[in-house]
Amino acid sequence: MIETPEEVEALVIGGGPAGLMAAEAMAGAGLRVVVAEAMPTPARKFLMAGKSGLNLTRAEPAEVFAARLDGGAAPEPPGYFRTEDLRRIVEAFGPDEVADWARGLGIELFTGSTGRVFPVGMKASPLLRAWLARLASAGVELRTRWRWAGFDGNRLRFETPGGARAVIAKAVVLALGGASWPRLGSDAAWVPWLRGAGVEVAPFRPANMGFRVEWSGHMARHAGQAVKGTALSAGRLASRGEWVVTAQGVEGGGIYEVSAALRDGAAGFVDLAPGVGVAALAARLAQPRGKLSVGNRLRRVLGDPLRVALLMEWGRPLPDDPAALAALIKRLPLRHEGAMGLDRAISSAGGVTAASLGPGLHLPARPGTFVAGEMIDWEAPTGGYLLTTCLATGRHAGLAAAKWPGG
Repeated sequence: MIETPEEVEALVIGGGPAGLMAAEAMAGAGLRVVVAEAMPTPARKFLMAGKSGLNLTRAEPAEVFAARLDGGAAPEPPGYFRTEDLRRIVEAFGPDEVADWARGLGIELFTGSTGRVFPVGMKASPLLRAWLARLASAGVELRTRWRWAGFDGNRLRFETPGGARAVIAKAVVLALGGASWPRLGSDAAWVPWLRGAGVEVAPFRPANMGFRVEWSGHMARHAGQAVKGTALSAGRLASRGEWVVTAQGVEGGGIYEVSAALRDGAAGFVDLAPGVGVAALAARLAQPRGKLSVGNRLRRVLGDPLRVALLMEWGRPLPDDPAALAALIKRLPLRHEGAMGLDRAISSAGGVTAASLGPGLHLPARPGTFVAGEMIDWEAPTGGYLLTTCLATGRHAGLAAAKWPGG
């Protein structure tokens, strides 16, 4: 039996980056905030992202940054939270502001050669510890193992270690994540409750994910190797980032940057020699090869056994004509059998649609309730875009919630 509901001033459901930033914004406005997190510890996906180096943001103007927030979909799906809607949110708390915020937590940053911004220590855990300490000093109460169980009129029900609980809040921010990496807490269990309240939720699809490839036996020895020095393209998206050949297919940052277009049906291509023109390649390939095998000749031209293996895998039968072979090297089809699933995707597309959102990321269907982060139907590549926008939407929703008439 649920006890008499507890009344709180401000409630955030979800302890990831968007939720914690919403809590910080509301606490900064003078509200006493409770954060309910389903997992034993907060921000698990954030910590997972930081294991290979926390790419916090991107060193580029906010308007350039915002232009990458359409996910590469062409045309954008109905209800999609469009770039122009996100632009003002990101411009208010964009790359420069995120960097200043991290430095304010005592985190020293550096900018890589591609403009990606990282903590000097590369890890997410020091930043998270400092952040949680600052939130606690601001009076934010974090309740872990508090799993949201839906609405009950004006109450929000929770399953907790102490049994079923109910909370009534003057202002609520939902920051429950999308549907990727469900074992880390983002399982989209909230979808039926919001749909039942009259909120439109677009179906979730994987984003920033790898693609399945049925490799021939010749590729087995390359599993786990990084592909460097290539350029990828799909639709209107392009990438010069590294990617990885795995036993199941292709993954990694370079792939993720073009994944939305690949997922939506655009053909993908690999330029195996982006610094060399077709004519120069053809001239090299036209030189007498003597007793060299085809593979050894290609290694001399491309300088990398893995790139040669990809050419042999996706380009067979190789043309004999040097000009045609050079053209193939510059535009090698990326052959795959479809996107990997949500359980392995870095993020997800889909969520609360623009039609269900009012000013400040408010849900008119649930007065006093706001949403932030990956719950909203927007999509961004990795490389700092995804995390910065989660922080920006969390701050935006938190500031709006703090001004709510009941808050």
